[in-house]
Amino acid sequence: MNPTLAIFRRELRAYFATPLAYVFIVIFLTLAGALTFYLGGLYERGQADLQPFFNFHPWLYLFLIPAVSMRLWSEERKSGTIELLLTLPVTMWQAVLGKFLAAWAFIALALVLTFPVWITVNYLGDPDNGVILASYLGSLLMAGAFLAIGACLSAASRNQVIAFILTVVVCFLMLLAGFPLVLDAIGAIFPQLVVDAVAQLSFLTHFAAIAKGVVDLRDVVFFLLTIGFWLYACAVVIDLKKAD
Repeated sequence: MNPTLAIFRRELRAYFATPLAYVFIVIFLTLAGALTFYLGGLYERGQADLQPFFNFHPWLYLFLIPAVSMRLWSEERKSGTIELLLTLPVTMWQAVLGKFLAAWAFIALALVLTFPVWITVNYLGDPDNGVILASYLGSLLMAGAFLAIGACLSAASRNQVIAFILTVVVCFLMLLAGFPLVLDAIGAIFPQLVVDAVAQLSFLTHFAAIAKGVVDLRDVVFFLLTIGFWLYACAVVIDLKKAD
């Protein structure tokens, strides 16, 4: 069996061997539904779309994904099983990729389970399902970027709480870079070129573009490059700390 696939299956089974998976899914679905229908006013808007639903995803991910990613490598280092894992006939990249893909698949499952919201809006009106599908894709890519950051910071610390806090802070900065208030403040000091450069580093900017229904290759590549960069950094950190 491919080593990456073996680690993927091992990690995915581990999620459902404890209450963690079920607690995360229930919290995610409950918060997503409550924010969409109450704060987002899905019914009151009188429009057949899921914009209120997807608008809250970056902020849900900001706290829920670090809760998933904090255990990816911190737990391995704290228990000492990381040495055992790395002595198996797997490369560093196969181990990093296998654990990341398992966590990403878990997040994808939680996202798929929100399908009743999609069904509801189709029952109530005639939405543009192409836009909704693009928004789901953008949400999944953004979740992967959050997760890659969390994996790297989890590898940097034995303490899961510290890994959680660091991931929240870094991901918040990646969101804040595209916030209109921040961009306006930067624009008051720096030229538009700098403002555009900062905005292009933001998850919000690229997710919002995809959520409009226009799947621009540049936005997809941004998220994939972000994932690749942080996973590479994760492998480097593990290699530096595996002897600790």
